[in-house]
Amino acid sequence: MHERDRHGERGAAILPFNASAVGPRIWLVIGDKLGDNQQVELIAERLHEQLGWRVDVRRLKFKEAYRLGKPAFRSDGGHVDWSVSDAVGPPWPDIVLTIGRRPSMVALWIKKQSQGKTHLVIVGRPRRWLNRFSLIIAAAHHHVPSLPNVLRLGLPLIRVDERVLATARSEWAPRFADVARPLVALFVGGPTKPHVFDRAVAAELMRRAAQTVADGGTLWVTTSPRTSPEIVDALAAALPANGRLFRWRPGSPDNPYSGLLAYADRFIVTGDSVSMQVEVARLGKPLAIYPLPVAYRLVERWRRAAARIAYGREQSTWRARAIRALQRLGLVKFPRDVEEIHALLFERGFAVRLGEPFAHPGAGVDVDLEQIVRRIAALWNPDDGTPPQAAQRR
Repeated sequence: MHERDRHGERGAAILPFNASAVGPRIWLVIGDKLGDNQQVELIAERLHEQLGWRVDVRRLKFKEAYRLGKPAFRSDGGHVDWSVSDAVGPPWPDIVLTIGRRPSMVALWIKKQSQGKTHLVIVGRPRRWLNRFSLIIAAAHHHVPSLPNVLRLGLPLIRVDERVLATARSEWAPRFADVARPLVALFVGGPTKPHVFDRAVAAELMRRAAQTVADGGTLWVTTSPRTSPEIVDALAAALPANGRLFRWRPGSPDNPYSGLLAYADRFIVTGDSVSMQVEVARLGKPLAIYPLPVAYRLVERWRRAAARIAYGREQSTWRARAIRALQRLGLVKFPRDVEEIHALLFERGFAVRLGEPFAHPGAGVDVDLEQIVRRIAALWNPDDGTPPQAAQRR
């Protein structure tokens, strides 16, 4: 829902847990990536549940050129289509909670407008300017330095909404009633640098996935927004006789993704999609990951090698200190390495490589939000890390 200001312009959405306006003024600045938004919404919900804080949402839509294209990272909102985005203006918030390159650029602009008074909390790695963020919440695949404002996590803050899962159980029960078991769900992402996902990779993926139902069962393939038509065609061409394929379409009521999360016996996820891997792991379902081939450009190879020096065994050397200094200045970017998530899931027994026997973890890994809530609360009342007595905002 949306509030409207006295000029009739669209204001900001308020999350469904609309609370009284107590504590700090918090904005959730988010874009159009569902997986990203779910992570910060989890934090917002817990802030309300534990502290009674209200969180207003500033949902941004981006200009056509920047929906897939990446704008130069700066403190700016020029990449936003403000005609269809939520309004952003004073009074400025005390805390902004954000995620992703495009929304975080607007968050930095908000801090500038507030003359530096707004605290910025970001999930994931900022492109640069780590010192401008009061709290950086980084999972295993985000290479950022160990600084006082960095909170390191293992897996990202991703989990399946139980309400969505309950609805899917009801809606999909008749459709899966006669499906031959085991039901193996194959969730397909798409190419993201430096990962290669072409027709040859798609054919190899299907060959290996088909082996999981060679002795019976059903392979149900579900594509996603990042799966190109060329890849979908290659998947369809290699689909086994006991396979089914859903071609992703925006808003399609036939999308089986949630239904498969509820009913599938085993899962295969392409290695590019951290969100889909972690959702399955959170449920404790048998999971196999198909790592995509990589083709590192020279600059990417150098960036990853620099990260290993800066934060690995050599981190006390002059070279490591020099690299960290360049990163702080924004001259060297922080790499993102999804293989770190793979390694963590393998190590904890929540996943195997496709082709290995499926593991049966039994119970899903939990989402630890308590330490995040404490750190954000400390931004509002740094003396003891707890919020002050609730006071009505004017």
